[in-house]
Amino acid sequence: MNPTLMQMLGASLFALALIHTFSTKLFERLAHSRPRHAGLWHLLGEVEVVFGFWAFVLVVAMFAIEGKDSATHYLDTRNFTEPLFVFAIMVVAASKPILRTANAAVQWLVQALVRALALSPGVALAMTVLTAVPLLGSFITEPAAMTLAALLLRDALYPHIRSTRLKYAVLGVLFVNVSIGGTLTPYAAPPVLMVAGVWGWDLTFMLTHFGEKAALAIVINVAGLIWLFRKELKAVPAISAPREAPMPWPVPLVHMAFLVGIVFFAHHPAVFLGLFMFFLGFTTAYERYQSPLILREGLLVAFFLAGLVVLGGQQQWWLEPLLLTMNADTVFIGATVLTAITDNAALTYLGSLVQGLDDSFKYALVAGAVTGGGLTIIANAPNPAGASILKGQFEDESIHAGGLFLAALGPTLVALACFKLL
Repeated sequence: MNPTLMQMLGASLFALALIHTFSTKLFERLAHSRPRHAGLWHLLGEVEVVFGFWAFVLVVAMFAIEGKDSATHYLDTRNFTEPLFVFAIMVVAASKPILRTANAAVQWLVQALVRALALSPGVALAMTVLTAVPLLGSFITEPAAMTLAALLLRDALYPHIRSTRLKYAVLGVLFVNVSIGGTLTPYAAPPVLMVAGVWGWDLTFMLTHFGEKAALAIVINVAGLIWLFRKELKAVPAISAPREAPMPWPVPLVHMAFLVGIVFFAHHPAVFLGLFMFFLGFTTAYERYQSPLILREGLLVAFFLAGLVVLGGQQQWWLEPLLLTMNADTVFIGATVLTAITDNAALTYLGSLVQGLDDSFKYALVAGAVTGGGLTIIANAPNPAGASILKGQFEDESIHAGGLFLAALGPTLVALACFKLL
């Protein structure tokens, strides 16, 4: 390896961003102990700001060292489709008509499980949201599934949970299940999407090689969570339907049409952003049927992912040789570990650039990447969306990186066993 100055700087800033990600609580404490610059410390204490901030430092360094043309060319050659898509899908999926429809569907399924299996409402709720919604992610995309699941958990489950251990356990299962739940199709999970076209992986291939194993791992993870925390979950009351004015049926239908359209054109930002603009116009025209859109949360998540794209572009010089030193057996574990400190889509994208890989290596790389997608907030593109929605339910309104890692470790090992041994 003969890295350039910018590549070494990019790797150094990437390492600083990782350290910063695990140190956000320090900045929150600084905001309270040094109120003169509390605004700056609060900003740096936002997990979603971390990678965007260090990406900005990288771009400024590029302007200073290599000049304007080199810096702007680098930015122009980055692909920001994924951050833009996550922003659009988060806002649409979290709109009031969509959530009311999703809540109604979850209530119906929960009641059906309570009647058919004599389950408590809390157990039925956890089973529904943590099993059905992640699997739904294979069709509506993982970011949309993460947004819906996180909002349902925030409103129906987390307010009734007192145990911090259970809060993190639910979060760990959610992140892992969403990461593997999008592998039933070739377009819904970002790490699969990066390689499906290049390697010729179609719907049949994904269902036969990944789908059954992912579904089994999801069921085992949820069953384990329910067994370990059965007493706390049994204390969760039934979902109470909010008393709201009736909504004309065309309104949620139009919102669903926008959601489907944005998902269908997920790889064409000019199209899905155009649909998103029309969606904003529709919500303004029928404001009485809306609640405030989560524009701030969506923009923060997009900023996080865009920063990851900018910084990630400088990591190929060391990631690719590292992958090439592994065989099919070691790359599975290696990809799972590397995913925890890099976005799993970036990892599989680098793998798609390497020529001559055999089928077992390709499978191991993607399986490892999706398996490790729940270990950290940066491991999988939808994770920042879920964290942004749920962090208010945790102490100090922040999710501790160590707590998430420990909570996701068990479900990750279950997924690893299913993908490796079956």
